[in-house]
Amino acid sequence: MKQKPFLKSWPLWLMLLTLAGCGTTPPRTGTTTSPSTASSASPAALPNWNSQALGDTLQGLQQSCRTLQKKPSWSGVCREAGTLPASDADAVRRFFENRFTAWKLQDGGRDSGLITGYYEPLLNGSRTRSERTPWPVYGVPRDLVSVDVPMSQRNRGTLRAKQTGPNRLTLAANGNIEINPADFAADPRGIRLKGRLSGSRLVPYFTRGQINQGSIAGSAPVIAWVEDPVELFFLQVQGSGRIQLDDGSFLHVGFADQNGYPYQSIGKWLVDKGEMTLSDASMQGIKDWLARNPQRRDELLSVNQSYIFFKPLSGDDGGPVGALGVPLTGGYSIAVDPRYIPLGAPIYLATTWPHSTEPLVRLVHAQDTGSAIKGALRADLFWGYGTEAGMYAGRMKQQGSMWLLLPKGLTPTSAL
Repeated sequence: MKQKPFLKSWPLWLMLLTLAGCGTTPPRTGTTTSPSTASSASPAALPNWNSQALGDTLQGLQQSCRTLQKKPSWSGVCREAGTLPASDADAVRRFFENRFTAWKLQDGGRDSGLITGYYEPLLNGSRTRSERTPWPVYGVPRDLVSVDVPMSQRNRGTLRAKQTGPNRLTLAANGNIEINPADFAADPRGIRLKGRLSGSRLVPYFTRGQINQGSIAGSAPVIAWVEDPVELFFLQVQGSGRIQLDDGSFLHVGFADQNGYPYQSIGKWLVDKGEMTLSDASMQGIKDWLARNPQRRDELLSVNQSYIFFKPLSGDDGGPVGALGVPLTGGYSIAVDPRYIPLGAPIYLATTWPHSTEPLVRLVHAQDTGSAIKGALRADLFWGYGTEAGMYAGRMKQQGSMWLLLPKGLTPTSAL
């Protein structure tokens, strides 16, 4: 991750139910697609606009402006946003009304799409191992080695490579290290193989089950020790989180690397085995199943052979850093498809609260991306960190409409 986007490659409910890979994903590069917009209007014409507590969303825009201010079309808006006091709700409202145009987003003939949620876990832990905190949060193992093998060479039998760095191999006809791509788990999303050296061969790295049995205890640094292996699993699903230490301080950790295996859904496994219904396969449903079947914990968690390694992140007060390169704001940051929605732009979101018909309408900010977030009407709402945020994120699977707010004079096509 350049700094790797927070997780948000897969919304939480989808990660628990699909076989698709989890892991943070950088912003897409390549062709962008102009969003289909039905009409433009003043923000004042948006539904429930006058009831919005816009001071709450100002922080999100100010964070976006750390990147957007470099663009001529945003520089003036960002300068003004930096002078506004969040406590002056009327001034903030006039600012958005005077400075922005709202564009209704469509996707084909649809004007609403799927809105999901994600969050940052909060775990209890310590810098030292104890009876209370026996579960390690590992950094990148010293023996984890990667090599890029193009898909066109995956079926060519044994390949040769040479070492070009402490943890890096490069394919080379005269190399002294053998690689058989067929030995490695197929992952159609990428070309990078992860493994470890065994003599002169690259072999697959250890699986989750093997790691949990202590296979990397001597080769991987331990960043912290935590209380609960299930919460540690969901920390890996999300890709970053916070650990509250013995002294009350917080350690912020984020994705550093992965063991090379594609993500496998434990929720789908439980459904396929007849252990729960599809409607129950939420994060809380899985935790409830584990509470009833503690003797099967290792069996279930090992279904997902993918294992995430972490690194400490600087600071302990800000949110995780999204694809825009700025900290996310709980309740006011979303992940979007940057082919359709420019990163950093305010988005007026009209949806409903999880498992409810109660309206959830607020001005949020496009600050993250995700490999499952595809299309002009697809968004993943960041709920913040901790237990309550996880509850909302795990249940969020609602329909919603979106309006793209751009500085006056800027159109959706020219903004991409």
